[in-house]
Amino acid sequence: MLDDKQPQLTSLDKLGEFGLIDHLTNSIEIQNDTTEKGIGDDAAVLNLGELETVVTTDMLVEGVHFNLAYVPLKHLGYKSVMVNLSDVYAMNAVPSQILVSIAVSSRFPVEALEELYEGIKIACKNYKVDLVGGDTTSSTSGLIISITAIGTAKKQEIVYRDGANENDLLVVSGDLGGAYLGLQVLERENEVFKVNPNVQPDLAQYDYLVGRQLKPEARKDIVQLLKDLEVKPTSMIDISDGLSSEILHLSKQSGYGFKIYEEKIPLDPSVIKTAEEFSINPVTCALNGGEDYELLFTISQEDYPKIKGNPNLTVIGHTTEQNAENYLMLQGSESAVPLSAQGWNSFEGE
Repeated sequence: MLDDKQPQLTSLDKLGEFGLIDHLTNSIEIQNDTTEKGIGDDAAVLNLGELETVVTTDMLVEGVHFNLAYVPLKHLGYKSVMVNLSDVYAMNAVPSQILVSIAVSSRFPVEALEELYEGIKIACKNYKVDLVGGDTTSSTSGLIISITAIGTAKKQEIVYRDGANENDLLVVSGDLGGAYLGLQVLERENEVFKVNPNVQPDLAQYDYLVGRQLKPEARKDIVQLLKDLEVKPTSMIDISDGLSSEILHLSKQSGYGFKIYEEKIPLDPSVIKTAEEFSINPVTCALNGGEDYELLFTISQEDYPKIKGNPNLTVIGHTTEQNAENYLMLQGSESAVPLSAQGWNSFEGE
């Protein structure tokens, strides 16, 4: 007699983006000696000659990653390049080429795609990167952009996620939470516009936050700054999915726990002010917001004097012992809150 029971199927949102990647790729075996590092970092690393080659790719989907109701196509083109270059810099490498592939529906005129590519070309010019190829095809639903970035570094300069050691310091560039709040402002104004299209939003007071969302910059300056300071991070990652999520990646790869301190997390005054306006804890924006594209890295304590007082860098915590949990130490108390990955999950709510 046949078994009428249906197999138990697993929903994508149960695993989440990174859980799905782990599930689909945990049995993949490397076949070539030239593959120095495969899946599991900000970029793959290939040994193809005198320099190591790093390769990374990201896909942006209309309605999932961006809303063209308030995202100008030129800004979208620029941002789509930044998303990929940031991953190259997170490997302590320098990007040199990109490939751009798009799937586009018939609702887009040629002039719209010219705007998109204008942003891509500006990004390439600003970061001295060559656009060397890609692909174009049709889409039945909106716009999809996929960019592959290629970069190089000397073998001894590559920094992975797994290199942190016990009692290393955890350092972040810039400030956090701005991109998330910029998105909240844009979403709010978009809802107002839907109700009354005659109301024009005044975003002047939110310029910094909206800029962090629509036109982020990859931190090539931090990679150069660390070289100038003669500091090589022991591990590094870029902040695309929120501070908590990235710390958990570093912890998982290195095997060490992390402890960060609430009062040390760098917040721009506009983040604090606007978070209050939305009745959100600004630290929550930093921990879970994402899309800041700052660099998060660990350094040995011996290197601390080299970065001490630098306005571009903030020490926010340190590693603890092996196989330890990850905690946020609350300001003004001895209380600790376990860190959890509550940032961006593209499969959530589908």
